[in-house]
Amino acid sequence: MKKILLLAALLLGMLQNNIVSAQNTTAEKPAEPKKDTLLPYQKNPGLPAFKILEMDSTTTFNTYDIKPGKPTLLMFFGPDCGHCKHQMEKMIAGMDSLKQLQIYMVSFANPTPIKNFYEEFHLDKYPNVKVVGKDAEFFFGSFFGARAVPFMAVYDKHKKFVKKFESSATVQQLYEASRK
Repeated sequence: MKKILLLAALLLGMLQNNIVSAQNTTAEKPAEPKKDTLLPYQKNPGLPAFKILEMDSTTTFNTYDIKPGKPTLLMFFGPDCGHCKHQMEKMIAGMDSLKQLQIYMVSFANPTPIKNFYEEFHLDKYPNVKVVGKDAEFFFGSFFGARAVPFMAVYDKHKKFVKKFESSATVQQLYEASRK
């Protein structure tokens, strides 16, 4: 009987060693590298440089040329988008509160619908609406991870990222973000 108990204890000890050894082996595997989930605007908080094809279809504006000193609003919109039109209506109604913002509007659409949007909202009346045009290189959506329009990004007077707005924002929210 002692031999059986001794043999059972020995087998049990060997089984425990194998379990501990297996646990140590899995714990010692090198960790897989973490997947980079940050979007470019999160890695680089500076105002991005990208090209906007203006409504005349020949002039290109580079956002690199935006001067510091005033806060900037980059707005990604669709000229036929109902939500974008509603956002624009809100912004126009509160444009006095937004006059400190330099507004640059970019779309994925062709210049003709963009021009129609520009004319529908009489954007030429607002000196702080600096450029309206096409994102010629489809930069905006991937840089900000924009999945819908309207999408807005506010930068401070030093050209540093402040806040993004996905889908819409009130005039008050845009004003407050521009004051930071």
